[in-house]
Amino acid sequence: MVQKYQSPVRVYKHPFELIMAAYERRFPTCPLIPMFVDSDTVNEFKSEDGAIHVIERRCKLDIDAPRLLKKIAGVDYVYFVQKNSLNSRERTLHIEAHNETFSNRVIINEHCCYTVHPENEDWTCFEQSASLDIKSFFGFESTVEKIAMKQYTSNIKKGKEIIEYYLRQLEEEGITFVPRWTPPSITPSAKPLSSSSSCKKQAAVAAIVIPDAALKEGLSGGEALGSPGGAPEPVVGTPDDKLDADYIKRYLGDLTPLQESCLIRLRQWLQETHKGKIPKDEHILRFLRARDFNIDKAREIMCQSLTWRKQHQVDYILDTWNPPQVLQDYYAGGWHHHDKDGRPLYVLRLGQMDTKGLVRALGEEALLRYVLSINEEGLRRCEENTKVFGRPISSWTCLVDLEGLNMRHLWRPGVKALLRIIEVVEANYPETLGRLLILRAPRVFPVLWTLVSPFIDDNTRRKFLIYAGNDYQGPGGLLDYIDKEIIPDFLSGECMCEVPEGGLVPKSLYRTAEELENEDLKLWTESIYQSASVFKGAPHEILIQIVDASSVITWDFDVCKGDIVFNIYHSKRSPQPPKKDSLGAHSITSPGGNNVQLIDKVWQLGRDYSMVESPLICKEGESVQGSHVTRWPGFYILQWKFHSMPACAATNLPRVDDVLASLQVSSHKCKVMYYTEVIGSEDFRGSMTSLESSHSGFSQLSAATTSSSQSHSSSMISRWRFC
Repeated sequence: MVQKYQSPVRVYKHPFELIMAAYERRFPTCPLIPMFVDSDTVNEFKSEDGAIHVIERRCKLDIDAPRLLKKIAGVDYVYFVQKNSLNSRERTLHIEAHNETFSNRVIINEHCCYTVHPENEDWTCFEQSASLDIKSFFGFESTVEKIAMKQYTSNIKKGKEIIEYYLRQLEEEGITFVPRWTPPSITPSAKPLSSSSSCKKQAAVAAIVIPDAALKEGLSGGEALGSPGGAPEPVVGTPDDKLDADYIKRYLGDLTPLQESCLIRLRQWLQETHKGKIPKDEHILRFLRARDFNIDKAREIMCQSLTWRKQHQVDYILDTWNPPQVLQDYYAGGWHHHDKDGRPLYVLRLGQMDTKGLVRALGEEALLRYVLSINEEGLRRCEENTKVFGRPISSWTCLVDLEGLNMRHLWRPGVKALLRIIEVVEANYPETLGRLLILRAPRVFPVLWTLVSPFIDDNTRRKFLIYAGNDYQGPGGLLDYIDKEIIPDFLSGECMCEVPEGGLVPKSLYRTAEELENEDLKLWTESIYQSASVFKGAPHEILIQIVDASSVITWDFDVCKGDIVFNIYHSKRSPQPPKKDSLGAHSITSPGGNNVQLIDKVWQLGRDYSMVESPLICKEGESVQGSHVTRWPGFYILQWKFHSMPACAATNLPRVDDVLASLQVSSHKCKVMYYTEVIGSEDFRGSMTSLESSHSGFSQLSAATTSSSQSHSSSMISRWRFC
């Protein structure tokens, strides 16, 4: 497996030319990097005007590896080839490095870039990326990988320290300014360099500043020696695109280089593939922490959460939903200052709450929606406290008072609602609970704990502190976590707590089962979206009857599991009602209502029905929105079909990429969540400026999206980012 690393952007508050002078002092060797033994210049080029300077070095490294491994490998030193391309006109330095030793067994590639800060031309930005691919290494692949990553992350940490060391050295020598490069008409042409020493001297005085017109001037032919593919200059100093190292430390905390890399890569992937609102960096980091920075696992649960948030409009819950008066009066919970670590403090007087009355008066949906609004408010308060206290605060503390808890709280529907709420919160708000203080736990608490604890993540469970009776008042109690001045009055403190006292919900407010079932959009299972299973050999199909030609069929679906092919067909006659006892040719028992097949086996494409859109291949996790303007009246069939990996046309054998991709699908089952609607063309044009299909992906199986269009539909792949 290829290991990848992406650094945050590091900002030096010094001009580019001065940084280059400091950088050149690292060669031919650097005492601050013990493993860097020596380097030799093997190739060098400088343009006539002195703007381009390319130097290639062979670097000798003494890797900190076990003696036994060195003996088996038969080497004492490892050699790397480093190519530096300095463009003094554009004020950039691109560094490319790869290993020469064991290149047939281990492939290491590194790319670094120094550029001018986009918002301050007197500052310099630095970032780097690297990849490690170990093909084989005498059976020590895992050991070599650990050594390489340890060595690499160690050098990453020292990078800024080394540049700053040489900057101080230059200052001690009286060098605080290096002039920028100027065109030959102003500065005499530099002579070709012949040694690394003269190279070092020239780097200390060569500079790069030219008029705007000259900046736009490109290089001709062989002088185009920038980064491969013309990579754009990085945007720094703001978290909008690439993360800045100072920003990470200030707002997200001290992360290891690999943790920083996981955050940056996952965020970049979301920006490239996810259509919709991208979570804030703090929230992305929570998902990574919940999966121990396994980027694939974190991406999977985060994508599921993004689909869920989109489906239920959770991003807007604080602005669009007002809690019913019953909740405001009888839900005994609320925010109360903060703990000693600056975390927002939520107080819940569970023992005083009539859970049965709340469920009977409101139903499970309103309770869940209220808990979600609490969690959304918690995220907002964490951001505010981060600014107030000047340090990263990404979680909150919850204080639960159980005084009054008894057997009536173990009412089965109430416990069921609690468990379902825990399940939703655990899946969508990982690592948001910093600490849970459970006070005055009564004898009945172990019964409740036995019911609830299996649904709580192990990492979350470690944050629980449970006190019986008045134990919270002693050593190791509440005062260790909350300042004395804000301990609530009902816990013998001096601070008035405005959390409602709860109490019994009047039975006059109870609602009938029918009323609760007819509630608006439900968060548990029901919504305007429908779910369907798609099996190999058993597609899911829905029928849409069109009376007026030029109507518009619109769709919006998410691929929750597996890869599917989306098709649209037209038929002049209505398909037969679907069979209930089998699924296609494989005679698989129907899962019951969530898989429907309409196209009869005996129907022939081109005779009984026709394709009106080219097939659209959709990967797991992708979100697809689109429309089709109908040409004819009749029956249209929207089909989601299991996507089988294509065989190689030349050999009829599966391709390696297809086989690897198929291994990631655990079964021949896919799942989609969809919503469709038919709109009159005049209404559609009145609400939309164009007919377009948007297609975005956010899962580990997501690759480049595919689009198709015909004369009567407009399909366009777009990846929109909302900040």
